[in-house]
Amino acid sequence: MRLSSLILSVALVLLCRAPLKAADNETRLWNEAEQADHVYEPVQHREPAGLNFFKGWKFSGDIRTGWVSYDYGNSPNNPRPEINKGHLDSHGYYFIPKISLSTPEFYGFSAKVTGAAVTDFGVNDQKWETRTFAFGDNGDPYAILQEAYVAYRNSGNEVVAGAREISTPMVDADDWYLLSNTFQAAYYVNRMLDNFTAAFGYFYKMAGPWDSGSDGANYRSMSDASFVTPEDKENADNSGIFTAAFQFKNESHDLQIWEYYATDLYNTLFMQYDFRHRYRSLNYNAGLQFINFKEVGDLSHNDYSEIDYSIFSLKLDGELDFGLDFATGMSFYTNGPGTAETLGAWGGYPYFANGMIFHFFDAGSLRNANSYKAQIGFNFSGLGLDGLWLGTRFTWFDLDSDYSHTVSGQSQDSMSMTGVRLSYKNPQGFYFTGTYETVALDHEKNISALRLIGGFTF
Repeated sequence: MRLSSLILSVALVLLCRAPLKAADNETRLWNEAEQADHVYEPVQHREPAGLNFFKGWKFSGDIRTGWVSYDYGNSPNNPRPEINKGHLDSHGYYFIPKISLSTPEFYGFSAKVTGAAVTDFGVNDQKWETRTFAFGDNGDPYAILQEAYVAYRNSGNEVVAGAREISTPMVDADDWYLLSNTFQAAYYVNRMLDNFTAAFGYFYKMAGPWDSGSDGANYRSMSDASFVTPEDKENADNSGIFTAAFQFKNESHDLQIWEYYATDLYNTLFMQYDFRHRYRSLNYNAGLQFINFKEVGDLSHNDYSEIDYSIFSLKLDGELDFGLDFATGMSFYTNGPGTAETLGAWGGYPYFANGMIFHFFDAGSLRNANSYKAQIGFNFSGLGLDGLWLGTRFTWFDLDSDYSHTVSGQSQDSMSMTGVRLSYKNPQGFYFTGTYETVALDHEKNISALRLIGGFTF
């Protein structure tokens, strides 16, 4: 952060001498990485219009509130570690304000600072918050410098340094819950050629209680925020992630290749191809995805964590002109170790066949498993209710009983999820998402969750 603060100071000094113009409509996305499991939620990755107050300087914000509840059949008043991995029933109300100040663009430079906080105004009981993941390790409300970065854009080139909410397939802001993840990073993007994007960068630290493997209320190194064992985190010595990406995208074809090298932890290769087409009144998207996780460096030389597997996935999504839509997907996990140490790490959820709320953390293991998703929904815009969507999703996991077991050792063959979602957003910036989902997992008590999250951007 010292370097980004210095750059910001220099930029502010230059502001007094440079001609100003309004910055181009910026996006929070390093790359428009499709998040299939969240495609119908109305929130985020949408830059607020903001309030211009002086020659292109802009205030903007996202004022959010939410009630979340998780029922694992395991009360904190009588906790039993053998039930659902010891996960405890949890619920809470939260208020999450986020306020930003951004500069106009001058000589290609712009900057942005965002402050955020999460509080419950003291109304929650900490005993009932172990699975809400709203606060950091100490369970207290907190405030954080969510963003503080400088960007330079010129002729299809973009350089960014500092703390920023960034979205890529496997390292992601994951802004679908209470407060998004944010990353201290530096990256370069080249869009000089039509339809082609190339990028490389370095992620140093991460904050975000929902997806961090460390104290998410504070910035921690990417290695500390991973899901590997404490011994492997110590061996990685606060290392970060080197990232490179390539994308070709036109109206019909979208090919993206991402490489993530987490020093002394593991390498992730992500590849995805989407074909988009219209047939009569149907718009559809057929996709293929391949992800490989492979241990590297110190982690590969010890026995604390083992990581060596791949995921092959297919999808077919579509929408009819009158508002009916569907989303289907299937994923096949190879017979290799490391799913618990990698899935969902750093906020990455690009997978084609997950639940609406729950994903893979409740099963004993996803090694050598398959998952299948079928979703149907309806967009009410054609009926005059713009921004309103209602849908339901069924997800089934075919588990390998040789690897997936309860805490007490019982084998698990399957896990199913059934969810329903109502979402709404309007041009004035108001949004709401209500989601309810149940989980049926072999030899465990049924699980359910309710999320009611809404707010407004300005």
